[in-house]
Amino acid sequence: MDARLAPGIEVTALIRRAEGLGGFGTVLHKGDPDRGTIVLAVAERGEHRALLERRMQADWSYRWTVVGASAGDSAGAVQDVARVRARDPDCWVLELDIPSSERFIAETTSVS
Repeated sequence: MDARLAPGIEVTALIRRAEGLGGFGTVLHKGDPDRGTIVLAVAERGEHRALLERRMQADWSYRWTVVGASAGDSAGAVQDVARVRARDPDCWVLELDIPSSERFIAETTSVS
């Protein structure tokens, strides 16, 4: 089983990672500090690029997965986030506005 950080700690690390890349991050919805999923709304210069969610895989490991609305579909992303929050009220929702968002998304979702 994958050891993973508590969401409250991981959220702080993700925001610092965004800042280290020259962007910024903000918490849109604060979830339970010890449990719950994390959803990342990734943007570049204010334009929606992707929605990522950390999901448990069939082998019980966790992996970041692109979910929901496609790039540029901000309204669809808002609806997708609402669905996740309805399913998991303990979830965290972050917005990360990052230069070179495609690279961030590729690095985050790649399997090591």
